[in-house]
Amino acid sequence: MAGGEPQRILIVGGGYVGMYTALRAQQKLSRGRAEIVVIDPQPNMTYQPFLPEAAAGSVEPRHVVVPLRRVLKKCRVITGRVSKISHDQRSVTVEPETGDAYQLGYDLLVVAPGSIARTLPIPGLAEQGIGFKTIGEAIFLRNHVLGRLDFASSTEDAAARRRALSFVFVGGGYAGVEALAELEDMSRYACRYYPDLDQDELRWVLVEASDRIMPEVSVGLAAYTVDRLRERAIDVRLSTRLNSAEGGRIELSDGEAFEADTLVWTAGVKAHPLSALSGLPTDDKGRLPCRANLTVKGLDGVFSAGDTAAVPDLSKSDPNALCGPSAQHAVRQAKVLADNLARTVNGQALEDYKHAYAGSVASLGLYRGVAELYGVKLRGPVAWFLHRTYHLSRVPTFNRKVRVLADWTAALFFPREVVSLGQLQSPRHDFERASAS
Repeated sequence: MAGGEPQRILIVGGGYVGMYTALRAQQKLSRGRAEIVVIDPQPNMTYQPFLPEAAAGSVEPRHVVVPLRRVLKKCRVITGRVSKISHDQRSVTVEPETGDAYQLGYDLLVVAPGSIARTLPIPGLAEQGIGFKTIGEAIFLRNHVLGRLDFASSTEDAAARRRALSFVFVGGGYAGVEALAELEDMSRYACRYYPDLDQDELRWVLVEASDRIMPEVSVGLAAYTVDRLRERAIDVRLSTRLNSAEGGRIELSDGEAFEADTLVWTAGVKAHPLSALSGLPTDDKGRLPCRANLTVKGLDGVFSAGDTAAVPDLSKSDPNALCGPSAQHAVRQAKVLADNLARTVNGQALEDYKHAYAGSVASLGLYRGVAELYGVKLRGPVAWFLHRTYHLSRVPTFNRKVRVLADWTAALFFPREVVSLGQLQSPRHDFERASAS
């Protein structure tokens, strides 16, 4: 591949791996050497660690998304969905939002569509639940929670009031704990503007099937987090499963049942099914088995990383150890992947990915957090400040760093905005009513 026509590098997915790989690859390879194409259903990359703060109003939602076309100026960005990979023909099937599907060929392929929510066949879950992986879901939840406070303050129906003020989160990983903690903090702050509501009427429930939360941190730090949540009157149910949510009636495996208007599903993710649907080799979790250099085993010219890939963890002595599905690994793998794409185009030897997991940080609302870095455990305001500092350093582009920092600075001097923009959920409702009358 040292000469001739430019090699087409096709990157499926514009998330952590896709965007960071393209960003570095466009710096490493001139347009005369390679044409880089990125395909994703969304024209932006979402920095997911800031979703809880966006939902709580601490950060402007637009500031946690990065427009792909703006940062990938030397790449071609296609807004569409890849429905199938035909590696024997070196092509993918692209389905744009409107119009007919078409085939697009490639020389080198990066499979990085990320992950999707891991759901279970629980009655009522599909109808009542909402996930927490996208900026749209974060905005919806913010408006929904504030909207429930508005409704509860305005109704005379005691049962409807209790239902409106009941919020259930299923899944005690980082996403669930952070989202619940931030939104609960916001709702209690908002109660000062609702004289008809008492904070004690708010019911926040965290349901976790295992006997602990946040498996990414030590048992002691997880137990500390549970204690802090319970101090805030958050009902943490460990070793408990959601049995049903039909009609908004929450039924738990411990026998309790109650009505709730809000059900958030954060019980884990699984690899995107694209690889399996395309007939590519996958492991028992639907991930592409990769070598340490991020090439897919058995497929020439195919690379992968992040949640879609089963990458050996060379930092551990266990030869079967794999890198966990974390943003920390995804961003660092993307750097090595981009370098290896450039090496492939230039006919050079590839390098292996090796990174020891540094630890984790989590926010539990304003001025509250937990962190565990290189074995050192931190709690309270220090951990919260470390959480913000770390993620501010990691959010892509200087533009976004400045905007997020400006949001935080403004929050020091002005009260939190707790306005519900419920009209966003159904923007044509008023117009349809006017037209009908």
